[in-house]
This record gives sequence, C-alpha cells and structure tokens, in this order.
Amino acid sequence: MKRIVTLAAAAALFAGASASAQTVKVGLFSEPSAMDPHYHNLGPNNAFSSNVYESLILQDESQKLTPGLAVSWKPVNDTTWEFKLRKGVKFHDGSDFNADDVIFTFERAPNVANSPSTFGTYLKGKSFKKIDDYTVHAITEKPYPLMPVDLSQVWIISSDVGADVTTAQFNSGKAAIGTGQYKFIEWKPGDTILIERNDGYWGDKAAFERVEVKPIKSNPSRVAALLAGDVDFIDNVPTADIERLKTESDIVLASGISNRVIYLHMDRFRDDSPYITGTNGKNPLFDLRVRKAISKAINREAIVARVMEGVAIPAGQLLPPGFFGTSENLKAEPYDPEGAKKLLAEAGYPDGFGLTIHGPNDRYINDAKIAQAIGQMLTRIGIKMKVETMPKSVFFSSASRGGPNKTPKYSFILVGWGSGTGEASSPLKSLVHSKDAANGFGASNRGRYSNPEADKLIEEALATVDDAKREALLAKATEIAINDLAIIPLHYQVNTWATRKEAGLKYLPRTDERTQFRSLVKQ
Repeated sequence: MKRIVTLAAAAALFAGASASAQTVKVGLFSEPSAMDPHYHNLGPNNAFSSNVYESLILQDESQKLTPGLAVSWKPVNDTTWEFKLRKGVKFHDGSDFNADDVIFTFERAPNVANSPSTFGTYLKGKSFKKIDDYTVHAITEKPYPLMPVDLSQVWIISSDVGADVTTAQFNSGKAAIGTGQYKFIEWKPGDTILIERNDGYWGDKAAFERVEVKPIKSNPSRVAALLAGDVDFIDNVPTADIERLKTESDIVLASGISNRVIYLHMDRFRDDSPYITGTNGKNPLFDLRVRKAISKAINREAIVARVMEGVAIPAGQLLPPGFFGTSENLKAEPYDPEGAKKLLAEAGYPDGFGLTIHGPNDRYINDAKIAQAIGQMLTRIGIKMKVETMPKSVFFSSASRGGPNKTPKYSFILVGWGSGTGEASSPLKSLVHSKDAANGFGASNRGRYSNPEADKLIEEALATVDDAKREALLAKATEIAINDLAIIPLHYQVNTWATRKEAGLKYLPRTDERTQFRSLVKQ
C-alpha cells in the first residue's frame, strides 16, 4: 500500500537538508487558492500544480503535446482513445503509479466540493476504463479528437489518498502526493510555499534542489525584492516597470504573447439583475444594442497604451489571430462613444442606467486599473458606473456561486480566460456554450449566455476529427458568439518574467502564461 507522507515528515526532510543546497527564491504575483490540484481550474493553481503533479500528457512552452505519465496515445475506434501509461514511475511517497490512479483521478477531479470552476469541462461526457495496470481507455458517445488535449489539463493524484480526501488535506500537505519534479513541503498562505526536488523523478531531474515561493501581490514590492536580491525570479513584471528594468544590467527579461483574453461577462439569465438599477426591474444586457453600446464605448487602444503601458494587444475575439479556430473576419471593436450613445437611446435608455462592474484586484495584469478604466469609459456614455474589485479568493467563488441557490452573484464582471488547449474550443466550450454541467459545457459561463446555434457548432466541432473542418466550425462558432457579444473581449495579455543575471537563471516564456519551474532553467 502507498503511504501518505505527513506534513511533519516532509518538514523533517526539509529541515535536514544540506545548508549548501541551492534554493531559488521566487516572487509570485498571484498565489494559488489551494494546494488541491482539482479544487479550482484557475491559472495560478494549475501553474503551481504542474510542479508537484503531472498529467498523462505534458505541454511544452508553446503548448505542443509531449509524453508525460502516458508514453503514447491513439484512437482505437471512432469513440475510444487508448493511453499507454509509463512504467516505473513513483509517487513522492515511493509508491507505484498505475491505471488505478488515473481512474481515481478522473472520477474525483470534476466533483470536488465547492469548486469555483471545476475540471468537468475536460472530463464530463467521458468514461474511463482500466484495461490493465498500464493501459486506460477513454470513451465518448461521439468521435472526440481533443481527448489528448483535454487530458493534458488534469493532474494525476494517488488513489491511496482515498475517495473522501478533502481540499484541506491537500493544503496541509497530508494528501499532496504527486509524481512531479518537485515534492510539496509546506504552504503558509500569504507567506511561503516550499517545494523540494524529487530525486526519484522518472525524467530529467529538476534544475534546483529547493524552490521557495513568496506571494508578493504588490507590484512595487515584487520589483523591489528582485532588485534587492531578496528573490531571484519574479513573474508578472509590472508593465510600468519594463522599460526601467531593461536598463538594469543585472536583470534579464523574458516576454511572450499569451493565449489569455481579458473580457467582460454579462448577466444573461435574470430579468431583475442584482447590480443594475434605474430600469424598473428590466435587464438591459439582454438587448444586443446595449451590449454593442458597451463594446463601442470602450477605448481598447487607450487601455493598451495607458493602462497596459503598450504591453498588450487589443482583442476582437477569444484568442489572438493565428491560434487554431480563430476567425479572420473579426477585429477589435473601434472606439465610438457617439455610436454607443445612439444605440443606448435606440434601446430605450437615453439617460443610461446604473451598473456595477466587479472584478479581481490580484489575478490579471493591472486588473483593478482596467476595471476603473472601463467604469470611466461607460460613465461617459451615460451609464452610471460603480467599480468594485476584490482579492481573487473572494471574487471567483462569489462570481461563480455567490448568488441565490449558488448562482453567479454579479451582473457585469471583468475576467480572463487562457486556453488550456491552445485553440478556440477551450473558451467556446467553457465560456460560450450553454451551461450543461453533466456534459462539461459552460463551466465558467458566469453570464449564463445561451445560443442554440453556437452550441450546435461547438458540439459539432468537438466531434469532428478532420482538423480543417474542425477549425472552420470553431471559427464560425466564434463569429456567432462575438457578433452576439456573448462576451466583450478587451485585450490579449503579453506576459513578462524577470530573473537576476547573477543567479544564472533564464525563463522560457509560455503561451499558457504559467509560471512553472520546468521552464526556469540554468544558463
């Protein structure tokens, strides 16, 4: 039987480590909300989990699929994929990895209690069958070409943690047993996360003996810590500091465009929306003219230039041009405040109405500033705006299920989505498709947008094996969703990491934005 490593034992290992062991100190902008790899399908959580846990299939810096805990995968018929598992892999407690762990993981991951955004988007609608200790079949009702991509998003855990394992047990370290390059040691929320090299790792060993992660939400403090040598590496380099840091001889910057779109989601399921006033209980966001007016009132070029310091790209759809499934026919909405006022008047709101925008203040680059800018721009066309931002730990849970009967709480939110699959199917399936928890659709559709035509195209694309046909279907679904303003895209993030030259480190920018230590290498 596999044994569960206790936090006390892990701490003892850490305390007994050689004082000369190399420790890399990291200043992280956004702290994970849990150590449970299945609690929250959120960028910071997934990035950190990738150090301790692994998926069947890994993704490199450009999201190319590479073998992970599975050495090979192939369709064996129209509705079944076969995954051959890697032999000889050990969990951090020394126990063997096998098919039982895979089946256990895929049963647990979409069903974690109180998850703000579940992994059901990757697992619902699929069944899994153990063929032998190192062979697993994944089965769907229809052909499903994205199976390998979906399963690259789910972190495998040990079946011996038990079916009743809780998020708290992962947070304490009791259940935090993976197969990754690093072992989990300790998490002091708001202060420190410690991980240590897994010398029994099946592949290339981790570059560092220990990584000490310090969550530093404040941008000036994070940069100051880097310049002072208190940390060796930071992510989310503030846009306002990039030009200055370029002049620092001991600092090395690494930048790359991401697949993350920053966007606005709107309440599309309540007639009397809780944060809309002055409409006699009517929800103006149901009206396409109102949604179009909001989009026209937003000066994306100004947000990129002034708020983002030029380090972003105005967005007109769900992914930047060039990604699989994007449309050549969609461009960023031009700024047109007069046209916006005209549309509001046509919709019956010549004097506007009251609206609150909610968003996080510690998740995306300049998120609180973006929300303030949106508030100011919409005020100029007559919408009486309020702006409320909060820590992501509060925002995401309330945005997802903080309303009556665990419905989304807010009327109008600023949020972001990075495509874990590297193609348009990811945001279409999670943000645009009608909410359908049983089949994994609409997992993060907090506006409860629903369009049967878009749903049909998304489902058809996900069952189309021919790449060219699937790409065309995804592009068409994207066009329908954006023209109907299922969401209002704002900009695509460009991410920057920084290292100290004297530490001899280099970071390989990732299109998935993840700060993972596999991509932090020695020069």
